[in-house]
Order: sequence, then structure tokens, then C-alpha cells
Amino acid sequence: MTIEQQLEEAINREGTIHLTLIDPDSQLPEEAGHIARRAAQGGTAAILVGGSVGVGGRGLEYTVNEIKDNTDVPVIIFPSDTGSVCSKADAIFFLSLLNSRLVAYLTTNQALGAVFIKSYRIEPIPVAYIIVEPGGTVGWVGDARLIPRNKPEIAAAYALAGKYLGMRWIYLEAGSGVSDPVPPEMVSAVKEALEDTKLVVGGGIKTDKQANLLAKAGADVIVTGTAVEQNNDVQASIASFVRAIQR
Repeated sequence: MTIEQQLEEAINREGTIHLTLIDPDSQLPEEAGHIARRAAQGGTAAILVGGSVGVGGRGLEYTVNEIKDNTDVPVIIFPSDTGSVCSKADAIFFLSLLNSRLVAYLTTNQALGAVFIKSYRIEPIPVAYIIVEPGGTVGWVGDARLIPRNKPEIAAAYALAGKYLGMRWIYLEAGSGVSDPVPPEMVSAVKEALEDTKLVVGGGIKTDKQANLLAKAGADVIVTGTAVEQNNDVQASIASFVRAIQR
């Protein structure tokens, strides 16, 4: 069974699942392994590894190795550019930033990275990536034409374009650590347009209530990262998120 099939089965079983995002630049690899172990014990379905700036090289490899040594859940790369491809990972979100002004984030990095993905035999999961206001660091780095928070119909149009381009997953991102997550009204509009295509929502999700509202609005996957990094009891934090989104 592929990693994508495992995620789909978990969604079919649970309704909404949780993924934990770990930035290799935020802690030592050993600490990342500890966080991943606690997150898995709390019920997260998979570990995403990545960040907006400078993720790659030995630091990425060491982090992925530590995570795999400490957990049995899938380890999926959340890439920023071609340097984020890691041979030790189980899969990679093969992202195209649909509302970027730069062709590099639409197709160039993807073309260059595809060669390594095939060589390393990493499973690619096709994802349409859409950045919503305020966008955070990823919005700036990716030179995204940010989707206004009060314009859910624009997000739905981009998401539908991603679906028609053949991408099986849509990722709405407000930006790591931002003050507010993607509005539930936007999530509802996008999910209604997508129907059976899987919808991932991340960025700025700090509380159980926010996660619960996004799950009820139609998110199939909730991603948290900064909220976990800043919590001393990772297992309890993740378990709380998981309970909130599966109500």
C-alpha cells in the first residue's frame, strides 16, 4: 500500500486526520525524533518535514533518520525547493504553488526535483499549494499573490484548477506561525468545489477550537507545526488536536 493510500484510508476511517510538521532548522535532529515519537503517540497520522527557508543537506537527512528511528508513521517531505528532496523519506508532497508569481515555484523546481525523486524512489504525492493571507514567510519566499481572506470564491477557483490539472490533494496555507488560520468559510467553499479531492489546511492553527471549526468546514487533514514546537507536552497537545477534529 502506498503512503497516499494509507492517508486516504485514515481519512475514510477517522473523517479528519492530523499531520505534524517539523522544521529541521527549529531543533537538533535528536529533539526532532523525540517530538515525532510523542506526536505519533498522540495520534498524528504522519510527520511532515520541511520549512520555508534553508531546509536541506545533512541537517534534513539527520532529522529524517532520527524521526524514522523513533516512529512507525510515514515521514513525508514538505519541500521548499529542490534541496529539500531526501532519499530517506517515505514520500514527498510534490507541490506546485499555484498562486506564485514565479515560474520556479510553479514548474521549475518541480522539474529539477523530479529527477531526484525518481532516482531515490520516493513516493510523490501531487499537491496544489495555495497561499492565503497573511501568508507568512512562505508567502514572501514563494512570491505568492495571496488569496484575500474575504474572497473564498478565489480560493475555490484555484483549488478547482488544481483538481482539473490532476492534483489529488489541495493544500490551503495561511503561513506558519501567523495570527489567524484559513477562515472556515473559505475551507467550506473550497471543499464544496472539490467534492472528493482531499483538502489539507495548515498555518496559524493554535487551538483545538480552531482545528475543530476547520474540520467541520470540510478539511480532510489538519497540519500543525509551531503550536507543537512551542508545547512542552507534545503528546498531550497532539492528542487534544486529534480529539477536536474527530468529534
